[in-house]
Amino acid sequence: MDAATPFFLRNQSIKPEWIDYNGHLNMSYYMVLFDQCVDAAFEEFGLGPAYAAARGGSFYTLEVHVTYLQELHLEDTVDVTLQVMDYDAKRTHYFEHMYNADKGYLAATMECICMHVNLNTRRSAPFPEDVLARIAAMYETHKTLPRPEQMGHVIGIKRKS
Repeated sequence: MDAATPFFLRNQSIKPEWIDYNGHLNMSYYMVLFDQCVDAAFEEFGLGPAYAAARGGSFYTLEVHVTYLQELHLEDTVDVTLQVMDYDAKRTHYFEHMYNADKGYLAATMECICMHVNLNTRRSAPFPEDVLARIAAMYETHKTLPRPEQMGHVIGIKRKS
């Protein structure tokens, strides 16, 4: 993996049933598209459905922050990138960008922290060494990428003083 390249999931399609009465992609389906990229990236770590079935572990989302920047419509396709921002023995902190694939504009961002879970106990558990090594390797390729502008934003109404 190139050190200057985040994980990419390209050309995801928007389904007709995802369009709301405002004529654009409903906010909940941005999360579906982001989640598809997460699933693909975590498959690279070895944390896909086969891992859950064979090794009894998975990852649960702890916190998410989404920023909606520009509308997406039915005819659009999207590219989503995932950048690993940090990790420890049980958690990953990552950031995603969603782009209109044809027009190139940034449509939305998502910041997330998730935790590795033992599915038998439903409690947090350390990543297995082989999985942690793959997370560490992806982090090493991503740590030189620029810090996303929306990362760490706090929600609230800004008031003039």
